[in-house]
Amino acid sequence: MNSGKVYLVGAGPGDEKLITIYGMKCIQKADVIVYDRLINRNLLKHAKDGAELIYCGKEPGNHALIQETIHALLVKKAKQGNIVTRLKGGDPCVFGRAGEEAEVLAQHGIPFEIVPGVTAGIAAAAYAGIPVTHRDYAASLTIVTGHGRREKGEDRLHWEGLAKGSDTIAFYMGVGNLPYICQQLIQYGKSSDTKVAVIEWGTTERQRTVVGTLQDIEEKVKKACLSHPSIILVGEVVKLREKIKWFPEAYCLEGETVESI
Repeated sequence: MNSGKVYLVGAGPGDEKLITIYGMKCIQKADVIVYDRLINRNLLKHAKDGAELIYCGKEPGNHALIQETIHALLVKKAKQGNIVTRLKGGDPCVFGRAGEEAEVLAQHGIPFEIVPGVTAGIAAAAYAGIPVTHRDYAASLTIVTGHGRREKGEDRLHWEGLAKGSDTIAFYMGVGNLPYICQQLIQYGKSSDTKVAVIEWGTTERQRTVVGTLQDIEEKVKKACLSHPSIILVGEVVKLREKIKWFPEAYCLEGETVESI
């Protein structure tokens, strides 16, 4: 049997409207859809009748399928002649492991395409009223993982370069390491008064945003009970939120709007 094909597709940051036209076409034509936790499940309604839907989401301490199993699954389904859409939150090449999966597919001679998506670090910020660049505040943006590979105990970040060399920093998957992130940035030269925003479930009806500084954001996030998935934005562009916030946000448990925290 001839090999099928795999599409490594970015589903966007959460709002189903933000998937690309080509990404939607990959969903519609797939025989098999292998999807992650952070995709908008409404996108699966566009799958054709009879398509096989396989969940392989990951969250801290609970992986439905480990990465090596996902690799084997993609290879198996493609070798059976299927069109496989691997549906990932955000952009597949921004902390989405598309590179690892593409390597495995290439090793097995399986045709594939990488279909870019809207990444959360930019989209969640925009929905929170924070442009990641601005002529008056930020000429550079750095996208950073908020944690290293836990099985290796790594911290490969160049903290001095981050603290001194980037106007806006977007940390992914970092809310659990927020105290360490703030500590490192201050230690390596960022002012403790630098503005910080933490955006939970960005671009969705569950979006909440807390704004503070490197000195006090940890306490504010605890008070609001924010958790993952969240984007952490560091930089003076956060100041613009008070002028241009436009997206309605969820309420805190206490019944207060997040802006009042």
